[in-house]
Amino acid sequence: MSILTQSDPDLDLLAGYRPHGSFFFRSPRHTLLAQGVHATVPSCNAHDPVTTLSRVRATLDAAASSGHPRPIVVGALPFHGATPARLTVPGTVRWAGPRAARPEVDTEPISFATVKHVPEPEEYMRGVSTALSRMQGGPLEKIVLSRSVRLQEVRGADTTALLRRLVHNDPEAYVFAADLLGGRVLLGASPELLVRRSGALVSSFPLAGSAPRLVDPALDDAAGRALLGSDKDLREHAVVVRAVAEALDPFCAELTVPEEPSLVRTATMWHLGTEITGRLASPETSSLHLAMALHPTPAICGTPTALARRTIGEIEEFDRGFYSGSVGWCDASGDGEWAVTIRCAEVSPWEIRLYAGAGIVPGSTPEGELAETSAKFRTLLRVLGVDRDL
Repeated sequence: MSILTQSDPDLDLLAGYRPHGSFFFRSPRHTLLAQGVHATVPSCNAHDPVTTLSRVRATLDAAASSGHPRPIVVGALPFHGATPARLTVPGTVRWAGPRAARPEVDTEPISFATVKHVPEPEEYMRGVSTALSRMQGGPLEKIVLSRSVRLQEVRGADTTALLRRLVHNDPEAYVFAADLLGGRVLLGASPELLVRRSGALVSSFPLAGSAPRLVDPALDDAAGRALLGSDKDLREHAVVVRAVAEALDPFCAELTVPEEPSLVRTATMWHLGTEITGRLASPETSSLHLAMALHPTPAICGTPTALARRTIGEIEEFDRGFYSGSVGWCDASGDGEWAVTIRCAEVSPWEIRLYAGAGIVPGSTPEGELAETSAKFRTLLRVLGVDRDL
């Protein structure tokens, strides 16, 4: 396979994307299109970081020895420990600026025969009630419970067109498309940076606390202001920020954590966000190393982590797969970016699986958390042309 590393800020890399052979990642800084597979990292998982880092390092070193000019690892890490990561060294790597995309105007809308909720909305609310009862007087501070909507017997699911719409709709989002096994593509537009490393500089931008965007501008602004003053959401956010800072601190000679969150807007949601920045103590610490140290954050799992993860396994009825994992890239020097895998779907020729979750803390309500997950589905529903809540 030919090996190419190319950088041109004006390239339209979306034009070169093809499912089942490409990895696409657009951040606010740049766009990456990787194609082909030069090497596959042997089976590993973020829950075994020592083995994962060793196998990634060996795969990158072998690629460099074979003449690859700038080997990088791209792909996705799952939520659960039993699911193998999907990491490869691509054969062709191209970089461009974070340009917006033209909207697709002449594509056929998708159609589907049935909708399957996993769990059903009523069961999801019962799960939230169960979680809230376990928090009373116990050590569990927060838990994130998710649900999936599966569109079945799908027709017209053009992954390339869906990706272009995601890039167009959310110019500041981390938009990604990663091949999975079985002919599936992990597709999404995440608002949340798990971690970025650029030389000695490291940053993370955890989000927690959410509210849906509204059509009326005045009401929408009021919803954002209300979120910024919400005691429940501020407490939820503080739990996440504290955990991310504690996870990064051992790796950093300096770490800056703002005292107050800021408002972050996407096309469909308001979020509370805090940008945490630092300077690494050792150049040996890679972005992938940091991503695995942070995963899973309380933003997608809960706290204490082990108890929240165990409780998720007892309440949720499905395997999250790569939802609430991370997706991104890491080069041989250790630089890279990893986004939290939210606002996403797994797309296959016959089915589309959408995922959304909500953080439950004391003060949450089952109806409120169900409404929050419905609002979060809208990011993907909009690009699918589905004009209703699920």
